[in-house]
Amino acid sequence: MQTAVQTVLGECLAVQPGESVLVVTDPKRRSIAEALVEQARFMGAETVLAEMSERETNGTEPPATVAAAMLECHVCVAPTTKSLSHTQARHAACENGARIATMPQVTEDMLLRTMSSDYSEVRRKSSAVAKLLTDGREVHITTDAGTDVTLLIDGRQGLADDGDIRERGGFGNLPAGEGFIAPVENATQGRIVFDGSMWPMGRLSSPLTIEIEDGYATAMSGEAAAEFKSIVEPYGREAFAVAELGIGTNERATLTGNVLEDEKILGTIHVAFGDNHSFGGTIRVSSHQDGIVLKPTVRIDGTTVLEDGHLLV
Repeated sequence: MQTAVQTVLGECLAVQPGESVLVVTDPKRRSIAEALVEQARFMGAETVLAEMSERETNGTEPPATVAAAMLECHVCVAPTTKSLSHTQARHAACENGARIATMPQVTEDMLLRTMSSDYSEVRRKSSAVAKLLTDGREVHITTDAGTDVTLLIDGRQGLADDGDIRERGGFGNLPAGEGFIAPVENATQGRIVFDGSMWPMGRLSSPLTIEIEDGYATAMSGEAAAEFKSIVEPYGREAFAVAELGIGTNERATLTGNVLEDEKILGTIHVAFGDNHSFGGTIRVSSHQDGIVLKPTVRIDGTTVLEDGHLLV
């Protein structure tokens, strides 16, 4: 654990003596938070632990007191049960200069495994994928399981979640390992068969098929369909909007049912529904739900980037 938190705070966030570090957590992630606090203090940082109640869902804002503290720190690490990645509090803190790593649903086992990856290679692959997405106009994804979907990405910037959060205002998910983008709204068409896992339901025992028209999930089928609909529906129509496309680049990540890790698996893709305003989209809603697709073939403007789950960059 000490080696893993050293990687988080040292290699990824470059914490320096005298900096202010805020660790935000909830009761289920307290042991990891305490390990981060101990290491940050050992590194000479002025460190504060803020424990809040578990949030309602991914994208739900933290309490006002936590949001205010995030604005005042140099570095914020958030091992939480629900994600703070797509919140206004996170976005505002980064704009104010904070370096932030979110770690939703992180476990000790996950940290030990995924933070031992070759992060120079994770950075290379993630940056290469992000550039292809930035330069691309259209993405076509197919799988033997039945996925056949087209997303428009023209004019959107691909981003690399590569573990490098050393610059002022930097943000990333840890463990890292993906290139991702906010597709153009109201444009995605087709069918996605999720056969890996789905937040927050975990590993799928059978595929969840979602039909998409004009950028919105319009129908779904499979054993998990009713549960997924019940999770998303309270947040309104925008929670059904296609929000994100990501391609995993971390060779040490494995399918566990924990989407934080699963979406980083080398050779997978994930598609999220809901909020994306914090990374280049226009959708604002207090919900962001990711699902994993295994062994996809991905073509960007006709060029094959992934073939049956093998990344070609």
